[in-house]
Amino acid sequence: MTTQVPGTTPGPVETMFAADEASRGLGIELLEHGEGTAVLRMTVSSSQVNGHRIAHGGFLFLLADTAFACACNSHGPVTVAAGADIDFVAPAYEGDVLVATARERVRFGRSGVYDVSVVRGDEVIAEFRGRSRTLRTLRTEHEEPQ
Repeated sequence: MTTQVPGTTPGPVETMFAADEASRGLGIELLEHGEGTAVLRMTVSSSQVNGHRIAHGGFLFLLADTAFACACNSHGPVTVAAGADIDFVAPAYEGDVLVATARERVRFGRSGVYDVSVVRGDEVIAEFRGRSRTLRTLRTEHEEPQ
């Protein structure tokens, strides 16, 4: 795993994560990343629990999806999700510190498959599988869709 060295130019993961206001606004932290891998952490807040007082699945998905995004963008070209699935294994609660670890399983052509485990300590909370697609070009906000 690699981390940003002070005084060096940010790589694709640092650049993408720095611009990800949604994830950072929820307190998600990028702990480590490397080629095809990423480790992120989030503490479940009171605003992230549902009516059953357990962490809302959408926030667990977002944490796993952000780890997936960091791992699949580690190679450089802009890469996005083509699809993803999540299995919720155990509930998480307010105050729980969750760690999402993403691992590249395979890349082929412009596609890839990544697995993300979300854990609380040693307990698995969710398992996520993401399918990625590298974009040929990145459309700017002023361009018309093709």
